[in-house]
Amino acid sequence: MVQKLYLSKNARIVLESNYVRKDEGGKPIEEPEQLFRRVVSIISLADAKYRHKKYTQNLLKQYNKEETDFWWIARTKEFCSHIKNDMHIKQTEEEFYDLLTSLDFLPNSPTLFNAGKKNPQLAGCYVLPIEDDVHSIFSAVHHAALIHQSGAGTGFNFSKIRPQNDFVKSTSSRASGPVSFMKIFDVAAEEMKSGGKRRGANAAVLRIDHPDIRQFITAKHDDILINFNLFVGITDKFMHAVEKGMKYTLINPRTAKGIGKEDANEILGLICDSVRKTGSPGLLFVDETARHNPTPNIGTTEAVSPAGEAMLLANEACPLGSINLSQMVKDNAVDWEKMGKRVKQAVHFLDNVIDMSEFPHETAAIVYSNRKLGLGVMGFADLLFQLGIQYDSDEGVETGSLIMKTISEEARKASEQLAELKGAFPNFKKSIYSNGRPLRNASITTISPTGSISSLADCSPGIEPV
Repeated sequence: MVQKLYLSKNARIVLESNYVRKDEGGKPIEEPEQLFRRVVSIISLADAKYRHKKYTQNLLKQYNKEETDFWWIARTKEFCSHIKNDMHIKQTEEEFYDLLTSLDFLPNSPTLFNAGKKNPQLAGCYVLPIEDDVHSIFSAVHHAALIHQSGAGTGFNFSKIRPQNDFVKSTSSRASGPVSFMKIFDVAAEEMKSGGKRRGANAAVLRIDHPDIRQFITAKHDDILINFNLFVGITDKFMHAVEKGMKYTLINPRTAKGIGKEDANEILGLICDSVRKTGSPGLLFVDETARHNPTPNIGTTEAVSPAGEAMLLANEACPLGSINLSQMVKDNAVDWEKMGKRVKQAVHFLDNVIDMSEFPHETAAIVYSNRKLGLGVMGFADLLFQLGIQYDSDEGVETGSLIMKTISEEARKASEQLAELKGAFPNFKKSIYSNGRPLRNASITTISPTGSISSLADCSPGIEPV
């Protein structure tokens, strides 16, 4: 029998409008409880891949499938019959059901949208590479449209595209520049609003030393790129130039040669002015990001997710989810025991999402090799209300720091335990963690904005004030 769960009036409206399955006439055909049961019954199956490893490998071979196609194998009659009496899987399903229906944790929207579908795309964010050629650019547009249709977001780095008015040998013409191509991505995302789950979300990165950087910084002044968050890729060289009040060199990505200089403080001032006017662009410190890359021997960070919370390599994807801090309070204090328990379950859940999700062929290999997760929080402001702590006080900062320190430590322990049971992420020996205890995931925590899922949980979004 399906258990009832408590949802606020607003949460139920959001869930029934956007998440539950509907018939062709738009009438809901599942209750909220059934939605959560649908999700957890699928996600819990990932454990069977490792508990029945030999059987799974034989089925993959029989159906000529790759390891990354386990989500497909898990739906076959043979597999379902083989594991039907596995009580561990049933217990995991019940733990996940309690985790979600308690609203102590919720995964990113694509998991709620797509679990149990024929082609289950469950990750929340992707980064797609873009080279300086038309085929690469429009291939990325195509893949981004499909990803947006599933409810996920995409990040791109346009820094390799030659600047405006640069020579194009194949056509003996002049290039239109990266911003012009961003407009094509923007229009595609806009059109996907009507047929997709929600508006398409994009992130665009352009290095500070790209010759078209001024045009990029001020792009939103003209009300264009409305489906993009913009990020300037800031280098150490640029920041040194700012400190010394010097000019810095602009570099043509096609030739890798300098083609002029800009005043660093003037460009920084232009960024600040644009942020004041439009809230954009954000800053991505590319050299600092490189210093914290968990797998530098595998590749460099290509771009970020639409909200900037996940830094990913080319073709990487990442499932996201958030602990509801508003429900981690007991007797006017943080309930550390409950928090630790929910973090462990959430890491388990998100790691399972990777195995139960379909990824584009180009993406699957790197996703499985690094198994990055993005466990974050929501309801932080609500937690502070309950504790009687002012958001912008020293105590508020200290509380946030202690909470995230605890979540990070507990999440790492959970990843270590999963590595013991299921194996470390394949690139572990090539990672910065290679001398420590094996980890299941190259990245584990992040901070997402949680717009939709915080509405479902009826709590304040992310770490924002109310």
